[in-house]
Amino acid sequence: MSSLPSSPFRVIARAAAGHAAEAARSDSFGDLPVWDLSDLYAAPDAPEIARDLSRAASTAKDFAVRHRGKLADLIAGPKGGEGLAGAIRTYEALEDTLGRIMSYAGLLYATDNTNPAYAKFYGDMQERVTQITTDLLFFTLELNRLDDGALDRALEAPGLAHYEPWLRDVRAMRPYQLSDEIETLLHEKSVSGRAAWNRLFDETLSRLTFDVDGEALSSEGALHRLADRDPAQRKAAAEALAKTFAANVPTFALVTNTLAKDKEIEDRWRGFKDIADSRHLANRVEAEVVAALVDAVQNSYPALSHRYYKLKAKWLGLEKLEYWDRNAPLPDTEDTTIPWSRAKETVLSAYRGFTPEMADIAQRFFERGWIDAPLRPGKSPGAFAHPTVPSSHPFVLVNYQGKTRDVMTLAHELGHGVHQVLAARQGALMADTPLTLAETASVFGEMLTFKKLLADTTDPKRRKAMIAGKVEDMLNTVVRQIAFYTFERRVHTARREGELTAEQIGKIWLDVQSESLGPAFHFAPGYETYWCYISHFIHAPFYVYAYAFGDCLVNSLYAVYEQASDGFAERYLDMLAAGGTLRHKELLAPFGLDASDPKFWDKGLSVIRGLIDELERSE
Repeated sequence: MSSLPSSPFRVIARAAAGHAAEAARSDSFGDLPVWDLSDLYAAPDAPEIARDLSRAASTAKDFAVRHRGKLADLIAGPKGGEGLAGAIRTYEALEDTLGRIMSYAGLLYATDNTNPAYAKFYGDMQERVTQITTDLLFFTLELNRLDDGALDRALEAPGLAHYEPWLRDVRAMRPYQLSDEIETLLHEKSVSGRAAWNRLFDETLSRLTFDVDGEALSSEGALHRLADRDPAQRKAAAEALAKTFAANVPTFALVTNTLAKDKEIEDRWRGFKDIADSRHLANRVEAEVVAALVDAVQNSYPALSHRYYKLKAKWLGLEKLEYWDRNAPLPDTEDTTIPWSRAKETVLSAYRGFTPEMADIAQRFFERGWIDAPLRPGKSPGAFAHPTVPSSHPFVLVNYQGKTRDVMTLAHELGHGVHQVLAARQGALMADTPLTLAETASVFGEMLTFKKLLADTTDPKRRKAMIAGKVEDMLNTVVRQIAFYTFERRVHTARREGELTAEQIGKIWLDVQSESLGPAFHFAPGYETYWCYISHFIHAPFYVYAYAFGDCLVNSLYAVYEQASDGFAERYLDMLAAGGTLRHKELLAPFGLDASDPKFWDKGLSVIRGLIDELERSE
């Protein structure tokens, strides 16, 4: 993994992977699909992997011989910008080949983090790809040393002009670039540094079991019980989680301390002033835009989460909610199991109601083995969509358990998947979308599905439960993720003064949760350990604000759609197809939106306030 945030050679640590093209059977859910990864490689020992590694290594060495120290002369020579464009095309092809290998290794590892053969293969591929890309590291470093005027003249060549957005993003790193020797050292040591600590976290969490009333559950299974209708089951699951987390909290504290210190060292050497500046740079978003979002959400805590959870405590007949009641279902609502076939039809119907093209792309995921749905021991928890590389296609991972929230998760991840399919046309260097905008398509897919479900519901109690569920999802996406961001900022800030004990980290966690969730909650002993399992803190520091960014943006975007739907779908798909070629200002301009406007965030938050208003009126 390159130490440069702008490097295209990213190891996707939380990617996912698959088995054969067969279905897993559940009596409750129907046939649940599992991945078919053969579109990438047939098996870890497939000869094509060795072939691609060998060819990539040879091409990378030849590339270095031909171009290291010669880029300035290349653009000044007779071929000018077209000569540099040819070099970039070779570099891009290598990105696709090596990205395919690491996607396969990461996806396979995600199917079972506890499988030693998968873990070894993943680790071996990380080492091999890092070794190969060491020969390529000079390229972006040298691009950043090119004279502005000379590069501007070279960009007059059509071939190079195609890559202007990528060059813009690479050169944004210039103020923070270190010497070639230090960059190479950071690049090579990443395998035994950040990547190794990420792997330790994954394997530790995957091996944990949680004893809930004599039943040994994975973290995903135990967390799912926190939404059980029976308060005793929720409490038992919560206490089991707390007990196991407490027994393992020294390991999680060590991982957190080490990675926070590692980040502080690199940030200091590069000259980043704020602990989240590197994330903002990677997200291509201004720090003041993020600060405005955070301030708007935090100032809205009383009108959003505090107000809603006071209502929920009343509905549940409680003076105070326990932390395990946060996702409890409402009384007098159906607790039906939704079979996979109905979940599929619900999402596809919602997508088709927006535009047939979106539904047609999503349909491929179901038909071609691009989704892995069953809950399994060792499988990565949560859900995600991994784009792999433009020459292939994305894969979606969910842990489907038949609840309405699982249907919304499916809609969310397929939104990512559709986005990734559309953006792939930009090529390996420019398909990648900043995290802030990457969450737009996923949250929009959720909104389409929610609106479809709500429109089909006539029973007042069911409608109230659906609105409450949507409010909870939005609070989890906006309030909870900004609270996570606040937690990270406080932890990383405190870590600069010295190593933090697990108790200190737990205290920060409780303080932030109390601020964000409000006085309706009682935080029983044990909850102070619940920061342990949040993988984003480990794999992608400060990623979490992207969820709130996406949710508030979608609220505003959906309002535009409802007010003037003619031509909206076409503009929306064009926005997704742009991939990483445009910044947020350019992408949102066709919709009359501007995220840099301080009032923008309040517009998005007002949608949540309006839903809570409706719930209060139903009392």
